[in-house]
Amino acid sequence: MSSDEDFSLVMETQLLSEDTLEGIKALITNYKKKYDQLIEEQKELANSRDDRREMTQKFKQRTIKLTQDLIEDQRSYKEQIENEKAKMNLMQQDEKELTKEIQRVAEALKEEELKNNHLKQQTDVFTAVPEKRVVFTGSTGNGADTFEMKPSVVFPMQGGAVLVTFEDKVVANKILDMKKHQVDLGADCSITVEAQPVQLMLPELVEIDSEVSPQHILISNLPKMESEMLLELEIHFSKRKHGGGEVDSCEMLPDSETVVITFVDKNIARGLTDKEYHEVRLQQKMHRVRVTPFLNGKITKLKTKMTTCPRTVLLTGIPAVMERETLQDLLEIHFQKSNNGGGEIEAFLYNPLGQHTSALFEGVSTDGEEE
Repeated sequence: MSSDEDFSLVMETQLLSEDTLEGIKALITNYKKKYDQLIEEQKELANSRDDRREMTQKFKQRTIKLTQDLIEDQRSYKEQIENEKAKMNLMQQDEKELTKEIQRVAEALKEEELKNNHLKQQTDVFTAVPEKRVVFTGSTGNGADTFEMKPSVVFPMQGGAVLVTFEDKVVANKILDMKKHQVDLGADCSITVEAQPVQLMLPELVEIDSEVSPQHILISNLPKMESEMLLELEIHFSKRKHGGGEVDSCEMLPDSETVVITFVDKNIARGLTDKEYHEVRLQQKMHRVRVTPFLNGKITKLKTKMTTCPRTVLLTGIPAVMERETLQDLLEIHFQKSNNGGGEIEAFLYNPLGQHTSALFEGVSTDGEEE
């Protein structure tokens, strides 16, 4: 199309009146374009608004995070300050504890000096104790002064019971494993007894603290004592001219053949032991006796344990159906026979119903072994 034709078309469009159908269509088309532009702009504005909202939300979140970080930093800083204060307080407390520890050590040193003086006194005492021949049968070793103790244990027996000690502990175990035993007493008569283990409470560890008694003296180098001599000793050491005083008690120790005198006053014993040897008239004869300090012993620690005797068995449930000696013999014969599970018997003790008997276990070691 030529330029002339274009010009004529434009002029024709401009000449179209709004009142004409073509003008109205053209107007509608124009408004549609404007409407589409407005919708597009509205979408752009909505997108822009959403972007700004999203950015605002991000800024809010970031602000919240920064605020939380700031609070956390403040809390951490506060905790750090508190920790430093706690460390400082701990160091101050440690300083106080060290000061107290220094004081305790100083007091302990004083106490050790007192103990050393006391031990020196004890040493002097041990060198002055009565002479007595002893035979050492134990063993020596490193460490504290200890000794092996094999005590004597009293075992109370109930009525209708027997204590049987076998030579072999294997036999005792067989009797215990069988538990119930039927004993033939003859004449179609039998009894059923029950075998039980024998448990003893034995001392496992004993610690004894000893000290010099201020009221007692130990008198040795005495002649063969008669009951009258105790009174003579008491009268002699009760007199002031002999360095004595009022006597509370006078007792003889038969296992060591010495005499212990207890004074009422605590200031008498020391003077007598310092002199050591005294001339005393006993049964119209003068005897040179030795006076030494007396040691009081106090158990400071005691540990016990239950131990089962490996060779001794307790038989219970024995009725009094015949004479004691006859029933005892029948029981002993029964448990000596190997076909009854028994064996050689070392000791046999029968306690009939209605009677009270105690068995003495001597030389029992802490592992229950009987001697």
